[in-house]
Order: sequence, then C-alpha cells, then structure tokens
Amino acid sequence: MIASDQNILLIRFKSIGDILFTLPAVHVVRENFPGAKITFMVSREHAPLLQGFRDVDAVLPVDRAIYRSGNPVRMVAGTWALLRRLRREKFSLAIDFQGYGETALLTWLTRAPERWGTVYQSARGWAYTRGVQRDWQAHAAEWNLGMLKQCGLQAGTGRNEFVLPAEPLAEARRFFAAHGLEAAKPTLFIQPLTSSPHKNWALEKYLELARHFQNRGVQILFGGGPAERATLEPARAAGFPVAAGAPLLVSAGLMKLSTVILGADTGLLHLAVAMDRRVVMLMNSHARKRTHPFRHADWVLATEAKIPIASLPADMVRQACAEALGRLDAPAATI
Repeated sequence: MIASDQNILLIRFKSIGDILFTLPAVHVVRENFPGAKITFMVSREHAPLLQGFRDVDAVLPVDRAIYRSGNPVRMVAGTWALLRRLRREKFSLAIDFQGYGETALLTWLTRAPERWGTVYQSARGWAYTRGVQRDWQAHAAEWNLGMLKQCGLQAGTGRNEFVLPAEPLAEARRFFAAHGLEAAKPTLFIQPLTSSPHKNWALEKYLELARHFQNRGVQILFGGGPAERATLEPARAAGFPVAAGAPLLVSAGLMKLSTVILGADTGLLHLAVAMDRRVVMLMNSHARKRTHPFRHADWVLATEAKIPIASLPADMVRQACAEALGRLDAPAATI
C-alpha cells in the first residue's frame, strides 16, 4: 500500500493529445493519494502543458533532443543528471502511461517499490511490479483509468478538467481585442492543420466555410503552429485573424474564448475538450474509437474506414458547425 504522503511519479513523454488523455487518470491518482507529491515526467517541449494539470505538484522535463544531437558528452551528462534526480526523489510509486522501451527502463530505474505500467510487448513487463496489457479497443483515456483500476485504485469519475492559468488567458483576451474580436459574440476557432497530412481537410474548404459563417455574424479565428504560418497565409490574406505561432497556452486561451472549435484529430482540439469547449472533430472512423473527444463521441464527424477525411462533404461539415453553434448539445453527423 502506498502511503498518502509519499512521492509519486507519472510518465508520459508525448504527444499533446496523449498527455491530455492522462488527465482524468491524474485526477484519480490525486483522489486516491490526497497527501502525496505528484511529479509528472514529460518531454521538455510539452512541459508548458502541465501548467493546467492542477493535481500535479512538480514537472520533470526531459530533453530528449540530446539523444538526437549525436553529441556523446551531452547524452551522457543528460542521462546521468536524470538518473540522479530519479534516485534522489525516492519515489514510492511510478506509473508509466507511455509503455515505450525507454519509459519502461526509466520506471525500473526509479527503484520505486511499486511500478505500474502499460505493457505493449511482453518483454517489457519485467520493468513493472504490475504490468497491464494494453487494450487496443478502449479509448486512450478510458484505458489509463482502467489500468489504475486494475492496479487497485478507486477510479472515481475520471474528471477531464484542464485549468488554464490566468496569464495566457489574459494574453488571449489581448489578441481578441487587437483583432477586433469580442468574447461575447459567437466565435468559430478553426484549427485546419495537423502533423499528419492524411488527417487534414482542404484549407480551401475551411476558408469557404469560414466565409459562410462570417456572413452570418459569426467571428472567425484560425489557429496553427509556428511552422504553419506560410500555409495559413491564404486565411490571413482573406482577412481572417490567424494565431499561428501563438504559444500553446495562449492558443488554449483563444479556444477558451471561442464558442466552437473545428478541426481534425489533433492535440489542440483535445485540449479544448478538457476546457469544456464544444468541438467538431473531423476524423476517420478507424481512429474514432480510441481518440474521439473524451466522453463526447457524438462531437465527431467521421468518414468510413477507407474514405479519406478530405472527402467529407462541405455541406455536412457546415451543418455540424451550425448545429454546434446554435445548440451546443447537438450531435454531429457520421458518414
């Protein structure tokens, strides 16, 4: 049994959506161990996201880029510093939500008396005192909750609650003001691009949809990452505000101020869901079971398994957005 005042380490390196799928499980860990110190180990580039995980007390960022640098001095120094930190903390419980070979090894190296983890390959089970085989039919967030339950915790309701810090929300309000947007008016936030081209709907279709709703009094805002500024230039040229390159939590603030968020299966939309925002998510039915908006499968507009997302009819997406803007509990359609 883990004492309530001990150190607990949670591990999930990437990516944004998968880290967010651990959020309900983080709440459950806190509910079971209210007095424990909870540390979350994550890739350095995703560390800012953990600011919204209210039940996490400390973040342990790992600079995994050093292992791609080809510099053996940096690699050895970084590894040694991480191992010293893991031993110094004297964790009593380590939970590996990732299940990679490297995270399994790090879980074992904590020397925590209790080590729980997702087992993708039976050969990695040695790293854990309790290893649970991955259920590929379960939604990722539900699986994380199920793993904790199988390891003996009371699962509770599994709240999906991301608490946005005040400063990025204030910065988002400044962006709204600078671009003539009003938080009191209906706003459609469009996240048109993902890191996987096969998930994308055509930008031209998003622009057509944006013009449709703008003509009906809906404010339009395009979001994106720093590398997407050039790709989103047609949206800027069309007169729409574009927030490409805004810090992650500022983008979260922009979504928090918006009414509906439209886009494909990408981390930013899952962040919107965790902030209790209504989304319309375009995705392939093959991925729908595991990565739909957590506990909101009806917010998905999906194609059949072998039909590309690019083929979704514009009028179907437009109807789903109109329903979401007009009735926030309206289901989206499926083809």
